[in-house]
Amino acid sequence: MLRGALAAALTPLRDAGESLDEEAIAPYVDFLAASGVDGLLALGTTGEGFLLPLEQRLRAAQLFVEAADGRLLVAVHCGAQSTWDTVQLAAHAADIGADGIAVMPPPYFMLDEAELLSHFDAAARACAPTPFYVYEFAARSGYPVPIAVLLRLLEAAPNFRGLKVSDTPWERFAPYLIEGLDVFVGPESLLSQGLAAGATGAVSALASTFPELVAAAVREPGSTDLGPVRAALERFPFQAAAKVVLARRGVPVGPDVRRPLRLLTDEERKELERWLESSSPVPVP
Repeated sequence: MLRGALAAALTPLRDAGESLDEEAIAPYVDFLAASGVDGLLALGTTGEGFLLPLEQRLRAAQLFVEAADGRLLVAVHCGAQSTWDTVQLAAHAADIGADGIAVMPPPYFMLDEAELLSHFDAAARACAPTPFYVYEFAARSGYPVPIAVLLRLLEAAPNFRGLKVSDTPWERFAPYLIEGLDVFVGPESLLSQGLAAGATGAVSALASTFPELVAAAVREPGSTDLGPVRAALERFPFQAAAKVVLARRGVPVGPDVRRPLRLLTDEERKELERWLESSSPVPVP
């Protein structure tokens, strides 16, 4: 079962984002393991999962699980455009020993309740008995998951354990705090409120680069103001900026992202580095 503070992990890439940087995954996982987080979510939004071909997603999932080696909980995002690809990814993640499987609704087509339930049920069955989580993020999928679908999935899939919810504001987040389901908070701005309302933990993009801050915020809600740090990174393309920060923190991750995402411009990189030197909440060499 997933719990606590999970980093929404970046995916190290090379060759202008076309290839996995396999050698960088283990040092990156070591960095996360030393930071105090409880686990990671691989290949989600922060990890560029939807942009990677199936074979790279399968390989990256394996490398993250192997590198964690029981030190961290590892969830794998297996959402894909088609049900068949989602099932293949979910079954593989369970086979390699992932601690949880998360699936976002397929984007582009706005599925009705029957289609969405069938899609989630197929993915949950493919990875059973590994815990299954719905990844609710209407801004990325293009539509919200109806509460009725989740309640029917709870009856149909014994391994359906909970959700990662990345919706804002609170009025869109709160309905997903469903009794009997573990909910992980995606937006750092809602972390304290979500935990106070019964959420199990967080799956945080900010934890991909500043994991110790998010770990502290989950363990002592209200003790750490994550807003200024998140705002500083969101001035730039997030994945590219986060990889620059990681490199500055000594993690051997290159700047490459998968197109159509882009690298930082020279001026953006200089601005980010000025912020790191003057305002970073943790020491940066």
